[in-house]
Amino acid sequence: MTLPRTPEEGIAFLRSLPPSGIRLGLDRIEKALEILGHPETRFPALQVAGTNGKGSTCAFAANCLAVGGYRVGLYTSPHLLRVNERIQINGEEISDRLLGERILEVLERYPVAEQQPFPLTLFEFGTLVALWHFSREKVDLAVLETGLGGRLDATTSAYVAVTAIAPISYDHQEYLGNTLREIAGEKAGILKAGIPVAVSRQPREALEVIEARALELKAPVHLEGRDFPGDPGVPLSLRGPHQIQNAALATASLELLRDCGFALTPEQVRRGLATTRWPGRLEEVSSNPLVLLDAAHNVAGIEVLAQALGVLYPTRKVHLVFGVLADKDYQAMIRRLFPLCKSVHLAPVPSSRSLHPARYLPEAMALCPDVTAHVSLSDALEQARRRAGKTDLVLGAGSLYVVGALRGLV
Repeated sequence: MTLPRTPEEGIAFLRSLPPSGIRLGLDRIEKALEILGHPETRFPALQVAGTNGKGSTCAFAANCLAVGGYRVGLYTSPHLLRVNERIQINGEEISDRLLGERILEVLERYPVAEQQPFPLTLFEFGTLVALWHFSREKVDLAVLETGLGGRLDATTSAYVAVTAIAPISYDHQEYLGNTLREIAGEKAGILKAGIPVAVSRQPREALEVIEARALELKAPVHLEGRDFPGDPGVPLSLRGPHQIQNAALATASLELLRDCGFALTPEQVRRGLATTRWPGRLEEVSSNPLVLLDAAHNVAGIEVLAQALGVLYPTRKVHLVFGVLADKDYQAMIRRLFPLCKSVHLAPVPSSRSLHPARYLPEAMALCPDVTAHVSLSDALEQARRRAGKTDLVLGAGSLYVVGALRGLV
């Protein structure tokens, strides 16, 4: 294959990699890191796994560290609008020019890059570029959100100082297993020998797996409700009751990082938690009518969203713009959310994995008296806005792809 020669071509190359390509395993990323001279060893990392809340936890922790004066890399996935969102330093996403240059630098040093097909997935290559970028920028610490699972995820190749596990529930069963014990086993794969782990409150069967693995590795476990409180007790910038738990996990992780030399004052933590930004999480993006976007994309996320709606918008009627991927437990998702809505507007997700609205329209109509299937998210949003008027609420949910697309439309 012809490799890119300019920064612009580098970004085009990155975007050309299939977004849905999932190939679990560490051999490819570890070989690539070895070729690049192990950039991941030049800074310690906080790695966060879990099913829901891991991105918010990463954002809280990274912002607190930045407020404390540290130079902090943040790597998350997926992105909402621009791939640049995945790679940030102190809250600033990497520029197009620098991203393109970093891609060229990596490809120049990676001799198997000319193979067809390209040896790495989008996530693996993005992780490689992020770790290379953080090493070149001499960050003090990187905060890494695990992409899928943990045991075989590319971020697990990093040099971690502390690990953290957010709440575990069902998602990606085709890759991680069909029971909570199996899924927890994959998530617990981020644990390292002797490295402390902060753990959110978990279902019993998931916690048993985590604690057993930690015992094998002599990794100290700091558990919510036992070793740290589930509420940091300070105002948060991110809304919803679930963010209290995410902030608590971030705060516990920061306490563990203190032993690695990353000390923060209580005031710095308070300011960090109060100023964290994390788009697409109960985010109000427009008014008149109010448009709310939330990245809930599995059963547990929908449950959290439903609870938050009752707390934050108890009197608002909801007009839902919804799309979902075919590999999700969409039936459980719509059973929980659709009865709460005044109207539901189904649309395809901008992904090859989209579940077509016609496939579940009859089920949807049994759960809400006013359901319409649309050909696009823009049509669905326009109709939902019209139905909402000035006093009701338009909600976009069901998939990160939906949130990203809608965010670009409002």
